[in-house]
Amino acid sequence: MKTVGLYLVELLAAYGVDTVFGIPGVHTVEMYRGLPRSGIRHFTPRHEQGAGFMADGYARATGKPGVCFIISGPGLTNIATAMAQAYGDSVPMLVITSVNPPGRMGSGEGHLHELPDQRQLGRQFTAFSHTILRADELAQVVARAFAVFASARPRPVHIELPVDLLTADASALPPARKRPVPSRPAAEPQAVAAAAALCTAALRPIILAGGGAADAAVPMRRLAEALDAPVIMTVNGRGVLPAGHPLGVPCSPAMEATRALIETADLVIAAGTEFGPTDYDFYETGGARIGGKLIRIDIDAEQAMRGRPADQALISDAALALEALAAAVSPRPPGDGAARAKSARSGVRKALNPVLRAGAHLMEVVRDTLPGVVIVGDSAQPVYAGCIDYAATRPRSWFCSATGYGTLGYALPAATGALIGTRRPTVCLIGDGGIQFTLPELGSAREAELPLIVLLWNNNGYGEIKSYMETRGIEPIGVDIFTPDFLTISRGFGCEAHRMKDHRELPALLEAALLRRCPTVIEIVEADYIAAINGQEEPALPAVAE
Repeated sequence: MKTVGLYLVELLAAYGVDTVFGIPGVHTVEMYRGLPRSGIRHFTPRHEQGAGFMADGYARATGKPGVCFIISGPGLTNIATAMAQAYGDSVPMLVITSVNPPGRMGSGEGHLHELPDQRQLGRQFTAFSHTILRADELAQVVARAFAVFASARPRPVHIELPVDLLTADASALPPARKRPVPSRPAAEPQAVAAAAALCTAALRPIILAGGGAADAAVPMRRLAEALDAPVIMTVNGRGVLPAGHPLGVPCSPAMEATRALIETADLVIAAGTEFGPTDYDFYETGGARIGGKLIRIDIDAEQAMRGRPADQALISDAALALEALAAAVSPRPPGDGAARAKSARSGVRKALNPVLRAGAHLMEVVRDTLPGVVIVGDSAQPVYAGCIDYAATRPRSWFCSATGYGTLGYALPAATGALIGTRRPTVCLIGDGGIQFTLPELGSAREAELPLIVLLWNNNGYGEIKSYMETRGIEPIGVDIFTPDFLTISRGFGCEAHRMKDHRELPALLEAALLRRCPTVIEIVEADYIAAINGQEEPALPAVAE
């Protein structure tokens, strides 16, 4: 007999799913029955939150939805934080959970894993949350999920199946197949023509590139060069113009120099960006004022109506809109675009304090030592430096949890998921406080024999919060936490572990780590690294960062 659990796996395989993250439990084992013969890989985290972060990192690095099998009740509440982070950053994730059968579902009688309304919990951080009550609706709901991932603003989807339905007979259902999914929306020709007219009239245009433009690098470059327009890239948009491109501004739009670039532009083209405060007003100073015309490109019509009204909105996939717009404008001769971009880059770099300057140096050494590297950040000082000023070589190679929802502990499991999805060199950049949220996930990476590189930035506590308390006149409390011996713990998980004694050792340590079949943890003492980098008369920063 083909069960619904078997049929579910067949459906996922039909949609091209190649990886599932999850921890088997008594309420989900029937989902696992068909996995061994499906061709779908399974990776086991040490916590459901880790499963969600792995799926998130997999999705951001590959562009494909991350998929999780999660038990009812505590499984969903454990993964909720990861789903909320993915929701905040528009990351495609399919979370499939079990749920108690009708009659026990929300009964209040205290059945195992019972919640008053599990689906309603899932609705808080998903595009939709659906309870399957009949076997014949499963294919349709899975198709809805992949339609969201393919042609709408990508966000998590939650599907739950009652435990008893997983063992029900699905033999009479039609063969599992992928239904045709809708195409991504393209901008209306009249809207493109109106936007092109604004471009032609502009003398000092700029482009703002967000995560929604991550797959639009080719038309983005074509349009930027045609208009001689600097491109400011948010964290999730980094790499849309590669490191070293003269029009690229891989810097936070919240900095004074980038705000000036925005405010002096007579046309702003915002592609795939929600204008989130964690990108555009991180220091809560009010953000940049757009005084010129505004063209807004967004796949989400509702999002396009938020904030400053656009003079022309293109409700479209970013790549399709940028291709149409680039085709509709006449290239102009180079003007002052590269000079404006260079001035913004230089202004941002000069504004970095010694801590952030050291963090920027660290990230650039990683990038230049490991071609094609994916760097995944948590919330730590070098990550903030990367958010402010880091030039990625390509899209989907730098992301973190410091923007959007802003959770701690993200980087270790998310980097694991990114490495599983891409098999490119992958570095987790995390602080000693953040890693203690998800430290057991070292075991997951070791089990999978992944050459994951963990750069552990150690300041012996919650250093950022301590500084913030002190600047506000609050006596520090709760921030000077006990710091364990991370090297011994890492070795206990079967990982290689080193404490960096000299910053000049880093390239060799990184290259050696790539050759291993296990994670490598490299501990960096914050005070030592800051002193070494800022003590140099001429820090060895690559020319592309200026």
